[in-house]
Amino acid sequence: MSPRTVWQFNFTGWLLFTVSAVFFLWGTWKAGDVIGILASLAFLIACIVFIIPVWIHRPGKGD
Repeated sequence: MSPRTVWQFNFTGWLLFTVSAVFFLWGTWKAGDVIGILASLAFLIACIVFIIPVWIHRPGKGD
């Protein structure tokens, strides 16, 4: 598998985790669960922290 394909799988996975964190936050917000809101915010922030280096170190299209 090429480095670009591996990167695309990793990036897609982190995007899906980020989307799920947003929906988790939305659900806990609507439920008024303060602990759930804090946990989902931590999850969302962690997803963003993990996705930044994946984006920065993406291989070129020719790789």
